[in-house]
Amino acid sequence: QVQLVESGGGLVQAGESLRLSCAASRIIFSFNTMAWYRQAPGKQRELVAEITPGGGTDYADSVKGRFTISRENAKNTVYLQMNNLKPEDTAVYYCKSSRPVLWGQGTQVTVSS
Repeated sequence: QVQLVESGGGLVQAGESLRLSCAASRIIFSFNTMAWYRQAPGKQRELVAEITPGGGTDYADSVKGRFTISRENAKNTVYLQMNNLKPEDTAVYYCKSSRPVLWGQGTQVTVSS
């Protein structure tokens, strides 16, 4: 079964760090642009960061300088390193692939002030 499985969410205090992981199965991972999105309560899902097959990256302005997306093709895994977390980063974080378009089940990140 083709799927994406996220892990690494949790409850942290402002200023702390978390690393999210997304493991893909049964897709040609190295051909995929992989992305992290997030959705806060009452808000639309938004793109946080993405990484191309060649390693090119793009970030939402709100996370530039704090978050880093990376990929490990040998492990079919994409990561999101989140530093200096803020309460406004609280959301469910989702992993997404491009070929095919798949979404993970989401992992909750909660940042307390």
